[in-house]
Amino acid sequence: MDFVKRMVVKVGTSTLTYENGKLNIGRIDKLARTIADIKNRGIEVVLVSSGAIGVGVGKLGLKERPTLTREKQAAAAVGQCELMYLYDKMFSEYGYKTGQVLLTRDVIDNPERKENVTNTFNTLLDMHVVPVVNENDAISIDEIVIGDNDTLSAVVATITDADLLIILTDIDGLFDKDPRINTDAKRISVVEKITDEVKQIAGGAGSSRGTGGMYTKVLAAERALKHGINTVVCNGENPTILYDIIDGKDIGTLFK
Repeated sequence: MDFVKRMVVKVGTSTLTYENGKLNIGRIDKLARTIADIKNRGIEVVLVSSGAIGVGVGKLGLKERPTLTREKQAAAAVGQCELMYLYDKMFSEYGYKTGQVLLTRDVIDNPERKENVTNTFNTLLDMHVVPVVNENDAISIDEIVIGDNDTLSAVVATITDADLLIILTDIDGLFDKDPRINTDAKRISVVEKITDEVKQIAGGAGSSRGTGGMYTKVLAAERALKHGINTVVCNGENPTILYDIIDGKDIGTLFK
C-alpha cells in the first residue's frame, strides 16, 4: 500500500493481555518494535490502545472485571498508568517517544475542542512522537462515553486524516460464519460495501476481556470508509503482521 503515509493502529485488550488479564509483555514489545520500524520507513503511526481496565483489574488483583462504574473508573486509572509506562519504556528502546491522548465524546462533538485535539495530534506527529490514544475511562460517564475503542479508532483516523486504519484483534478477520463454532467458516478477504448482510454476519461478542466483537469493528470500518479511509481487521497475535498489510498481502479483511 504505497499510498499510506499516515495510519492508525488499534490494538485490543485480547491482544495486549493473557487470559488471566496480565500483560503480554513480549507481544507489546514486538508491537512497539514493529511500529518503530514502520515509522523508520517514513510512515506516521497513531496507536489506539485498549486495555486500561483489563490491566487495572489484573494489577489490583480483582477476580473479575468490575461492573460498577466507579470501580471500572478506578481500574482504568491504575491500568492506564501501567500501560503508558510500558509503552514509553518500550518505544524509547527503539528511538521514539510516546504521548498520551485521552478522549471523551464531548471533545469530539465540540468543534473548538476537536480542532484543539487535531492540532495536538498533528504537532505530536510532526515531532515524530507516537500518540497513544485511549478513551478517558477514569472519568467517562454515559453522557460523554464514546463506547468502545473500535469506534474510537475510526474517530481518530478521521480527525488525523489517516490513509489507513488497522484493527488488531483475536480473530483472522471477518468470516462468512462464526469460525469459533464452524470449522468450515471462510475468511472474507475484501468487503467492497458494508451492507446489512455484512453486519449480520459480524454479529456477536468478542473475548471476555474486551468490550467489542466483530460487529463493532465493522461499524468502525463503515465510519472510516465514509471519510475515504480503508480499514483492515486482522489477527494481532503477531504484530509483525503490520508489515504484510503495508506490503499489500492478503491479510485479514480489507474494507475498501
